[in-house]
Amino acid sequence: MSTRLARSAGLVGAATMTSRVLGVARELVLAALFGAGDSMDAFFVAFRIPNLVRDLFAEGAMSAAFVPTFTRYLTTKGKDEAWRLGSLVISTLLLVTGGLALAGIVFARPLVHLLAADYASVPDKLELTILLTRIMLPFLTTVAVAVAVMGMLNSLRRFFVPALSPAMFNVATIAAAFLLVPFMEPLGLPPIAAIAIGALLGGLGQILIQWPVLRHEGYRFHFRLDPKDEGLREIMLLMGPGTLGLAAVQINVVVNTVLATGQGTGAVSWLNYAFRLMYLPIGLFGVSIATAALPELARHAAADDLAGMRRTLSSGLRMMLMLNVPATVGLVALASPVVALLFERGRFALDHSTGPTAAALMFYAPGLLGYSAVKLASPAFYALRDSRTPVLVSVASVMVNLVLNVTLVRVIGYRGLALGTALAAIFNASMLLWLLSRRLNGLEGRRVAVALGKIVVASLVMGAAAYATEVWLHGPLPGGGLLFKATRVFSAIGVGVLVLIVSARLLRLEELDQAFRRVVSRFAPSAGRA
Repeated sequence: MSTRLARSAGLVGAATMTSRVLGVARELVLAALFGAGDSMDAFFVAFRIPNLVRDLFAEGAMSAAFVPTFTRYLTTKGKDEAWRLGSLVISTLLLVTGGLALAGIVFARPLVHLLAADYASVPDKLELTILLTRIMLPFLTTVAVAVAVMGMLNSLRRFFVPALSPAMFNVATIAAAFLLVPFMEPLGLPPIAAIAIGALLGGLGQILIQWPVLRHEGYRFHFRLDPKDEGLREIMLLMGPGTLGLAAVQINVVVNTVLATGQGTGAVSWLNYAFRLMYLPIGLFGVSIATAALPELARHAAADDLAGMRRTLSSGLRMMLMLNVPATVGLVALASPVVALLFERGRFALDHSTGPTAAALMFYAPGLLGYSAVKLASPAFYALRDSRTPVLVSVASVMVNLVLNVTLVRVIGYRGLALGTALAAIFNASMLLWLLSRRLNGLEGRRVAVALGKIVVASLVMGAAAYATEVWLHGPLPGGGLLFKATRVFSAIGVGVLVLIVSARLLRLEELDQAFRRVVSRFAPSAGRA
């Protein structure tokens, strides 16, 4: 079990790293072309609208409910029945999300006004946001289907291509930035419209890259609708409470967006650029481990093997901690130099956005631990056919987040939104893990606690060494040239990693070796399943 999970996590980690690096590259291109001004603020708000519905129906409750059910069909009823269920789910998603996208296009103006009423005070900013929203709304249908295909492939233990599929969104957006932007103004469209078109094409690309792999497994899509189907009804019943819980989360997202748009030009963009940097380790270390663990958790749950679930969760949690605690400390210690290295060029530099973005990154960073742990813990409840518990915890977390954000934004401005979001994510993860531990008669708590204590000590020493190295290098390597920035940052990272390894050896932290072995050295032996 541990070897299989490690191998799968390695595959997902490799593909997800590719996607996340391309995601950062996409943000670099956008920052250089559009900075953190009105165009990017409008784009981020416009893209948030299809994302709200996508998170609600596609990547949230639907994914968590679909994978365990589809896996059980594969295990107990065979591929033919599983394929039939897959077609039912995809057909239903096409109908539901297509209708939602059409309604959103028609009612784009009130939707945008709900999220960004303050944009009306800036000439043309509200109209630009409405236009971009209408262009990107069909993205939610493409990504809903892509997530369903990803779920089927993961249930078949196909991890690499599904994890790579989000990279198509980044590739399409980057291509649009270079190839379509010059043609927008002659067509009477603003340049940022090219990025919205690229986003839509990227959603389609996520389906196209996965479809051949699923066909190779024997799947053939047939449009069919059967609301009375037992498997579809089971998924809908599991989704119901989860969707309600996620609806509460999306209310929180709406409130945060409104608060951010009220913080002046640039605040929405600073928060989004910072969140993208934080999401790089989440995607690599959080999503990859959780994605690999979910089918194993579903199989253990189907066999009523609580001990197997406990081992899988404990192993995944310790792996996450070993990778995410150092990542969190590193982001805090090197926030300013990392943002300067990656983004400080073109319009971003002219807008003087390095400091505000780095500040947002520092406040977001602690959320790494919460986001990653939730991605492992929440699906475990769905595997146990318990959708009620994560929903209740999610609603409680939303309330905590709302109170924190509304309070903190008045104290420290837009940075309060980042800090409140991070603290709420930690609260969510802590509650889920505590309740899961009670459900499974423990999660090897003593072993996890000892590992966490050692990891925190090693990470703090690492962070201090990395920060001191970067500051010291300003003497022999002053200035803001790209080469000097890169030398300072990568030297600091190198010293930090070396100190982390030495500290882990002195503390006899076996999880470090396991993390390197599982996320790096397991890539190649698994390549045959790609």
